[in-house]
Amino acid sequence: MESPPRSGAALPMTSGAVMLPVADIDRAKSFYERLGWRLDIEFTTTPAGPPQGLFLLVEDIEAAHGELRRRDIEVSDVWHLEPGEGRRPGRDPDRRSYLSRASFADPDGNTWVLQEITDRLPDPEQVRHSGALAHLLYEASVRRGEFEAVAPPHDWWDWYAAYMEACEQGSTQEQAGQAAARRMATIRRIVVGSA
Repeated sequence: MESPPRSGAALPMTSGAVMLPVADIDRAKSFYERLGWRLDIEFTTTPAGPPQGLFLLVEDIEAAHGELRRRDIEVSDVWHLEPGEGRRPGRDPDRRSYLSRASFADPDGNTWVLQEITDRLPDPEQVRHSGALAHLLYEASVRRGEFEAVAPPHDWWDWYAAYMEACEQGSTQEQAGQAAARRMATIRRIVVGSA
């Protein structure tokens, strides 16, 4: 079953395709159709036991909770996690992302957790860990010292940028140093050529 794009009668929830084991396919279809979802494919065999705690992301937990009740879906009361204290009743008073929740189950025991997200965390792939970046800068400074000893005057940031980019693309330290040297040679040709 998959949550379709936000249009028509579907609840405003976000999830990808999820394979669910069910005992009665018609009963499951009826339940999920009330949510406005669609069936993508039926399998003849599925893993044993129902999945638990599948997350559905919503922008407004109270609106989603009310809409589930309106569609005759039995849903828990809204609750939130208070960091350092645990579970508390009601929506997080400050509406902090990821803390407000409610849950419901389908007739086969597959449980879903609504989670309110008002401000998404950045994609982990796009966030640099400062310790890793510091290590890369240190490594670049050591390699640049070797280059500096034989190179004519230049802007250090051009060398660093080329070196670090090569490292992030999987080059070894030696390969990254060579890539940075090639970049500096190109920059020198551009500067000389434009004079």
